[in-house]
Amino acid sequence: MSHLAADLVFTNGPVLTMDPARTRATTLAVTDGRITAVGHDEVKDLVGARTEVVDLRGRPLLPGFQDAHVHAVMGGIELGECDLTGTTDPDEYARRIRAYADAHPDREWITGGGWSMESFEGGIPTRQFLDTLVPDRPVYLVNRDHHGAWVNTRALEIAGITAATPDPQDGRIEREPAGTPVGMLQEGAVSLVGAHLPPQTPADRIAGLLRAQELLHGLGITAWQDALLCGADGYPDPSDAYLAAALDGTLTASVTGALWWRRSVGEEQIPGLLHKRQRLTHGKLRCSTVKIMQDGVAENHTAAMTAPYLDGCGCATANSGLSFVDPEALKRYVTALDAADFQVHFHALGDRAVREALDAVAAARAVNGTRNTRPHLAHLQVVHPDDIHRFRELGATANIQALWAAHEPQMDELTIPFLGPERAAWQYPFGDLVRAGTTLAAGSDWPVSSPDPLAGIHVAVNRALPGADDKPFLPEQALDLTTALAAYTAGSAYVNHLDDTGTLRPGNRADLVVLDRDPFAAPPGAIAGTRVHLTYVDGRRVHSAADA
Repeated sequence: MSHLAADLVFTNGPVLTMDPARTRATTLAVTDGRITAVGHDEVKDLVGARTEVVDLRGRPLLPGFQDAHVHAVMGGIELGECDLTGTTDPDEYARRIRAYADAHPDREWITGGGWSMESFEGGIPTRQFLDTLVPDRPVYLVNRDHHGAWVNTRALEIAGITAATPDPQDGRIEREPAGTPVGMLQEGAVSLVGAHLPPQTPADRIAGLLRAQELLHGLGITAWQDALLCGADGYPDPSDAYLAAALDGTLTASVTGALWWRRSVGEEQIPGLLHKRQRLTHGKLRCSTVKIMQDGVAENHTAAMTAPYLDGCGCATANSGLSFVDPEALKRYVTALDAADFQVHFHALGDRAVREALDAVAAARAVNGTRNTRPHLAHLQVVHPDDIHRFRELGATANIQALWAAHEPQMDELTIPFLGPERAAWQYPFGDLVRAGTTLAAGSDWPVSSPDPLAGIHVAVNRALPGADDKPFLPEQALDLTTALAAYTAGSAYVNHLDDTGTLRPGNRADLVVLDRDPFAAPPGAIAGTRVHLTYVDGRRVHSAADA
């Protein structure tokens, strides 16, 4: 061990390395932003006159968490809009919408979101509800999963949407019996109104990014993959905010940007993606991933399934969901992207979409051989048992959103009855994936759901929401705590190609988090009560809780 004094030494607490070769230590040293020693009392020899010593006082030190699927700028912007998260009470929605409209009389549009489909019969709210609250201005509120938008009559008028407007190929306009739009737009139909929103300004996006970064650092997150840069199909593009922050040094997190694959265009967009990768890679920002959204979501029956959805009586319908990209074309696209050294990040929620994504990875492997592109499939709500083993065989990572693997009304009322018992039992099969040798990464999909990694880890271990009295959801698919923590650290670091992060070993970057208690020392039902006290990026403190 070198006896040059360290810049920073953490001591007197469990050091949870997430390194199988040395799982625990008590002391860790940092010099020039990197870990220089991990061990016990011998590391204290590196304390010099100018060394900052952090007394852990029994609190655990871990690698910084990484979010492998998040929409950080979108989430940061929404924090400043009409926020409907944290409740499912329609009366509370009404109160917040009215209060927001009153507080912002100069806003041309009332925008925001976070409402839950479980709050309305059939998951479908109406324009009339909004018209009573805001009759004179257009209202556009995305739902919690961001696959639908609730709009008022004024917004429909501005967009020219009437009973005669056809459904777009990749979406649906929900309608009243006579065909008049009810005020709920699904999937690709969202952009029919979204295209009329006042454009966000660059300043809006930068403010959203910095607001998000502060929140995420406060949750112990030191790196993330933003799942939607250079968006199209109705989604805004946050790439200018990331690049500006990377250039001026205000981006402290390491960010992997996933460039949006436009589903209305084919291989001809790849040269443009290569140009974007070069233009948007600087400092802490690297845009070496392409995001392909292969299907929708189960609650509105747009997730792509191998068998039809059921109706309310349990009979098969004619609808098996949407494959947004033709499966044969998908094989060509993924093969070409892989050959260009792009990682592909799939949105694959239904079992048919999962199979189509895995088939595309297999096609790329057959043509290109195994390249270090680390493809990953996000969401994985329904995975056919025949496809579980293919993740390991193809080297495809399972990118889990663990917070969703629990009983809640959206699951019990809007999903399980329409999947049927056999298919409902294939949901979020984390345990089966691990037992088959799959690499797990983890993300939140914030602002779709909470960005708190510890809440996600709680559900991954308990298969129940924090504080819920519900019986566990498919408890045989639960993860042990070490495996869940590894998904949010080493697993996501692997997906993000940040190979010098995710574990605490000499030479790695000092991206670190100090928790207020050791989650291994408490009962599993208390994991979500754990809080982040300190967060460090490259050995520099970026968050300190008031009680730290």
